[in-house]
Amino acid sequence: MVEQGQTSLAGQRLGAPETLGISTLEPGHKPPAMPPGRLVPIRVVLLDDSEEIFDISHRASGRVLFEMVCLHLNLIEGDYFGLEYQSHHRKMVWLDLLKPIRKQITRPKHTILRFVVKFFPPDHTLLLEELTRYLFALQVRQDLASGRLTCSDASAALLVSHIIQSEIGDFEETQCRQHLLNTNYIPDQMALMDKIMEFHHKHIGQTPAESDYRLLEVACRLEMYGIRLHPAKDREGTKLSLSVAHGGVLVFQGHNRINNFNWSKIRKLSFKRRRFLIKLRADPSQNVNQDTLEFLMASRDCCKMFWKICVEYHAFFRLFEEPRPKPKPVLFSRGSSFRFSGRTQKQVIDYVKENEFKKLPFDRKHSRVQYNSSLSPLRSAQHQVPNQAVKQSWEGSFLVSSEDSAVIRPHGDSSPSTQRNGCSDQTYPIQEDNRSPTAKQQPIDRAEVTCALVNGHADDCRGATPSPLISPMLNDTGAIRVDDEEDNRRKNCPADNAYCIAKELLSTERTYLKDLELITVSFQRVLDEEDCIPDTLKTLLSSTYEPLHSHHTHFLQELEERLSLWEGRCNIQGKGEIQCVGDLLLKTVQELKGLSAQLQIISECVFALEKACVASHRLEHVCREFELQKVCYIPLNVFLLSPLHRLLHYRQILDRLCKHYDPTHTDYSNCRAALDDVCELEAALHPGLEEIENYQKLLELQKDLIGVEDLALTGRQLIRLGCLSKLSGKGLQQRMFFLFNDVLMYSTRGITSTNQFTVHRQLPLHGMTIRESEDEWGVPHSFTLMVQQQSLVVAACSESEMEKWMEDLKMAVDIAEESNGLNTDLLTASKDVKSSGASEVESEDDLTGSRTSLPRNGNSSANTFHRGNTTAHVCWHRNTSVSMLDFSIAIENKLSGNLLRKFKNSNGWQKLWVVFTNFTLFFYKTHEDEYPLASLPLLGYSVTHAGESENIHKDHVFKLHFKSHIYYFRTDSEYFFERWITVIRSATVSASRTRYLNRTEPD
Repeated sequence: MVEQGQTSLAGQRLGAPETLGISTLEPGHKPPAMPPGRLVPIRVVLLDDSEEIFDISHRASGRVLFEMVCLHLNLIEGDYFGLEYQSHHRKMVWLDLLKPIRKQITRPKHTILRFVVKFFPPDHTLLLEELTRYLFALQVRQDLASGRLTCSDASAALLVSHIIQSEIGDFEETQCRQHLLNTNYIPDQMALMDKIMEFHHKHIGQTPAESDYRLLEVACRLEMYGIRLHPAKDREGTKLSLSVAHGGVLVFQGHNRINNFNWSKIRKLSFKRRRFLIKLRADPSQNVNQDTLEFLMASRDCCKMFWKICVEYHAFFRLFEEPRPKPKPVLFSRGSSFRFSGRTQKQVIDYVKENEFKKLPFDRKHSRVQYNSSLSPLRSAQHQVPNQAVKQSWEGSFLVSSEDSAVIRPHGDSSPSTQRNGCSDQTYPIQEDNRSPTAKQQPIDRAEVTCALVNGHADDCRGATPSPLISPMLNDTGAIRVDDEEDNRRKNCPADNAYCIAKELLSTERTYLKDLELITVSFQRVLDEEDCIPDTLKTLLSSTYEPLHSHHTHFLQELEERLSLWEGRCNIQGKGEIQCVGDLLLKTVQELKGLSAQLQIISECVFALEKACVASHRLEHVCREFELQKVCYIPLNVFLLSPLHRLLHYRQILDRLCKHYDPTHTDYSNCRAALDDVCELEAALHPGLEEIENYQKLLELQKDLIGVEDLALTGRQLIRLGCLSKLSGKGLQQRMFFLFNDVLMYSTRGITSTNQFTVHRQLPLHGMTIRESEDEWGVPHSFTLMVQQQSLVVAACSESEMEKWMEDLKMAVDIAEESNGLNTDLLTASKDVKSSGASEVESEDDLTGSRTSLPRNGNSSANTFHRGNTTAHVCWHRNTSVSMLDFSIAIENKLSGNLLRKFKNSNGWQKLWVVFTNFTLFFYKTHEDEYPLASLPLLGYSVTHAGESENIHKDHVFKLHFKSHIYYFRTDSEYFFERWITVIRSATVSASRTRYLNRTEPD
């Protein structure tokens, strides 16, 4: 039988040219030109029930009208919306943007179109603009009133309470009751009036923008959110309804969902006359004999209309870019030429992230609240979202709320009706070539999203983990603005390099003491309140860190006094005594030698705490929750190891002082003696430091990975982690790879509440061969891994990345060949993730099916609390990699101090206290702040000098840029300019093993 239509899914594939389609408000493009012809007035009803008339040519396409509506609204994320109208069959249909309006609407003067939401994302945090969220809130308001959005009484009351909070403001009983009597939001509203008022009373202080956000947060969890039911029958004549959502095709009986078919399970969608056909992919694991499901709809037009919206939903949520048009057939046409027109969700998100828009105020028709939307903290993704409102599902690109029920869970392939049929009027092959990351429910790369968030959570938000890539775009009121006059009035500090080195010592000592206080004060207080720590561990921690804290507190006081005198006026005779720090460093290092017992048991503290967490789920829960607090801006174990790291910093500072001073200088002998003592102390602790650093990284990865157990085994070493693209029949697909000294694993970002990585395959290194294969496959920067007679072709993002991976892989293979071997069977035995040597276990269900977070070794629930800004997550979003050598370099290159910050298009500079650690810049107002206001991971960024063409007429300015995001930073001296450039480059440029060894060779 011949299938008349074969609409191929033409998303971006390997080697395919870029699309030339122009989508809504594409950068650098204007709306389509109005074709010549007489003008026809078209009436469009907007979501706030206002009516606008647009005069367009009678020859214009639907795209022209749609763009005019979006421009009228100043709407950037217009691709989520559409125009619908009532056909002559009295059915609501979508306006086709590619066809002329006159071919769709017979009497345009007498037809009313409605501007409504067309594509409902599974999570409200994907809507980055305040105006977009407002329009979605209006859509929810309409759906509630019409009865389309059905839910429980409690949910309905909560939704209405958020609506009236945005419309009338804070709760006042008489006003609220009168408003509910005059305005009907839901059927049978009178019965729920008291419940609505009870909820409304709890929203005091919420702005209209926050109310929209909360409204959508609740609505997204409802099963009927965004659902439009299309009547159908199964083979036996049972009345059903079909619908389509971001995850696939749904089947309802009444308002109860009885089945769903995930896009990953669907091979082809087609229809023949009144029959709508779903062809499923073969599933060997289930005894399903029929692969085609059939549903009977009211008419061919109804069937075709539903088929079209399915095609559009699949393309919008699953493709990287707009499908290209099919070439026209020479003789005969085979079916419909219909295709999705517009940007995909990924393109919309990328477009909004990569461009800065002037925020224009807009009117809220129903709101009585005096409120300036242009000043709202929620007006876009570049401003802070409400606390506890964001829950990350971050890889890919879906952020899901903590109780998200909109994510489609895979069911069996059973259906009320099944029938084989290979003939259809139109077909739509569901080829999952290069699916959009949003289809995998991966979080948005908010590398440039501006929020006052740290650790991937908002203020006091337990467990919330939005994008880790948070840029430091603080409000103007959030930092001291420094203009030219203030520059001239600033204190004249000594320009000597010795003073600058001493200033660096002071700045980093302040940060280090804050880190110690986190352990001795904040963490200790939490443990005391919870009373869940064994006495032996409590004694071990206090006896180790409290003496160190006391010592460094006294040292910081002396250092501050010395620098204060150094900066002030003094007589010539006293300068030699106060313009030096070598004596203070010699004294503190000698005292640290007396505390060597405490330094030597720091590793024991890390091991003991981890062992106690394994034994006590409650303690593990407390520690994981503490890590999500704003003060704990990096992993807790890194704070525990900070005394060992501090010795490395002392060595570097002393080395720079010795190189700066002439041997005859009065301070040289003290610096030289202190340097010798630090080197001696460091040499005694160095072997243990390497071991514990590797152990700490394995523990961090254990929390990032699902389906892996016993990762932190004695003898296992992390070598490199990062992104590569795996070549398969579906093209290049992004995967996260983890290379150890015994095994290579790769994973994808899951759609769990914590966005952990789900491991799909492990490859033992013993017997593996690596070869370049760019010529063989025609894929740039690709290489092939051969093991156990199977091959895996992967591609790096650049030639340098490929060289680093191949170099580390060859070294790891050599180590594996020489070693006795570890337990390389790391993967848990489950139906989702299995391991059989190098066998391929990845399936589409693994990539798109819904999962819950797997705990430590599959048994604990503590991993519900998970950091969202770990190095692995940043590597995933920046498509890069880091090695254990990079981590070692990063430990040595910590830096703190004041910087002046300026945006690309802003005027003036803002003074911030900046801490660089763990490949990330953390921003504070002052060094006395308890926690950072924002952070900027630097992996993937480039750092350069600001050029003359950039009109930065200041000295000592460097530029950070990633894609279209540019930040300027300014230091107060040449010394600090070079220091910041050096440490930032250590984070932005991954070191190859060869270069690192050459750099560390003794002179």
